[in-house]
Amino acid sequence: MNKNQKIEFVEQIKEQISNSTAIYMVNYHGVSVEDINKLRGDFRKDGVTYKVFKNTLMKRAFDEIGGFEKFNDLLVGMTGVAFASENFVAPAKLIKKFSETKNTFQFKGAYFDGQFFTSDQLDVLATMPTKEEVMASIVGSIANPAQGIVGAINAVARDLVNVIDQIAKEKAA
Repeated sequence: MNKNQKIEFVEQIKEQISNSTAIYMVNYHGVSVEDINKLRGDFRKDGVTYKVFKNTLMKRAFDEIGGFEKFNDLLVGMTGVAFASENFVAPAKLIKKFSETKNTFQFKGAYFDGQFFTSDQLDVLATMPTKEEVMASIVGSIANPAQGIVGAINAVARDLVNVIDQIAKEKAA
């Protein structure tokens, strides 16, 4: 690989980083090509890009951007990188699921919102709610009081009908 190609790859990496809300690193040593391709497809469904770059080029891109110093120690061996766009939790869920079935696939670390997460924090990341889950929770929280009001109004109307019905029965008797 000549110098111009290296510069081009570093620029591609920097673009991926700048377009991502989260970056996850994994060790894929011992995982078959077929399994990696299946994982790529699962990532793609959730809007996540999975790439493999040379560690030295990744390190250069991280150094040029700054703020990713803790990744430098992880850039050894066979390193795959998942770049999340909007759904920053999706890679953690997929990595956890995949690593449970393939013992050779290991989470190294992640960065999002300027915070570094170590390999032992995968369970925490994987249990975080996704953007859709948070939005559904907010909508549910807004809808619940409205349903309560509708229920209360219906209860008052129902009670009023019962009272009028009781009065009509008493008068008829």
